[in-house]
Amino acid sequence: VQLQASGGGLVQPGGSLRLSCAASGSIFVIGAMGWYRQAPGKQRELVATITLVATMDTGGRTNYADSVKGRFTISRDNAKNTVYLQMNSLKPEDTAVYYCNARVYSSPYSSQEYWGQGTQVTVSS
Repeated sequence: VQLQASGGGLVQPGGSLRLSCAASGSIFVIGAMGWYRQAPGKQRELVATITLVATMDTGGRTNYADSVKGRFTISRDNAKNTVYLQMNSLKPEDTAVYYCNARVYSSPYSSQEYWGQGTQVTVSS
């Protein structure tokens, strides 16, 4: 299984970016998905997570870090095995490498956690 993240870049303060992370490989179903970030000299931290709701093709229960509540929105498309992070009102302190994460089930009884390769987000004027 591979997670391929994309969508990072350089943006001015107050701007927006949308990150995507697509999973591929031997996938039965994907459980919780999320985004984490790591700024230089700091530990990796949770940004947002979204659970799986079996009756929904998209959506799920979401959880956000306090620092991004009201500015970032996490979503998922189960048919595409993809998780998104819409980031609005970006601040310089949002600058970091953003990593996607997913709990992937290869069968109903076997799962493993995977990480994407990271995508750089830089917020600067």
